[in-house]
Amino acid sequence: MQVQAQLTKGKITLKGSARIVTEFFKYGINSILFQRGIYPIEEFEVKKKYGLDVWVSSDPQVTKYLEKIMDSVGEWLAAGKINKLVLAVNSRETRETMERWQFDVHLVDEVVVPEEKPKPPKSDKALQMEIQAIFRQIAASVSFLPILEEKCTFNILVYTDADAEVPTTWADSDPHHIKNAEQVRLRSFSTDVHRVESMVAYRRDPDLC
Repeated sequence: MQVQAQLTKGKITLKGSARIVTEFFKYGINSILFQRGIYPIEEFEVKKKYGLDVWVSSDPQVTKYLEKIMDSVGEWLAAGKINKLVLAVNSRETRETMERWQFDVHLVDEVVVPEEKPKPPKSDKALQMEIQAIFRQIAASVSFLPILEEKCTFNILVYTDADAEVPTTWADSDPHHIKNAEQVRLRSFSTDVHRVESMVAYRRDPDLC
C-alpha cells in the first residue's frame, strides 16, 4: 500500500494526514505537468504510486523546486494553516495564464453530535481509490482541455492563514485568474482529517464565444 500515515487507534493523525496530502500534491503536480506537455516526455520517468503508473519529472531543477515548496506545504498542513494550492500554467511568451488547477483544502469537522456514533476511520483502500479517481481525471484532461499550442511554464501558489510562518524566499504573487474561464470540477478525497477538493479553469476558445 503506497499511502502511508500515522495512525492513532486506527485514525489518521493531523501529521499523518499532512504527509498524505503533501505527497498527493507532489505527484499530482508532476502528473499535470506531464499530461499537459509542459516539458518533453523524455524528461519524465514512471513511478508506481497509488496502484497507478505516475509520470514524475526527472529534471533536477523542477525536482528541487517542487521539493522546496512541498517542505513548506507539509509544515503548513500539519499546522492546519493552509487552505488552497494552485498550479498556474502560463504562456512563456506572454505570461498569460492558460490553465489554473486549484486544490481547496479543508479541515474535516470533528464535532460529534451527542449520542451519535463517530464514523469509523476510512480504510487505506477507500482512500487510495479516491486518489486514483483524481489521477485518472488528470490523465483524461487531454480529452476536454484545449491543446496548449504555445510553450508554457508553471507557477505554484499557496494560500495560508495570515499567521502562518512564511520563508523569506517566498513572495506575494498575482492570483493568475483567467478571464471568462471555463471550469471543470474534479473529484475530491478525504483523509478524515483533511478534505481536498479539486477543479481546473481554462481559457475559453475565443472562436467559440
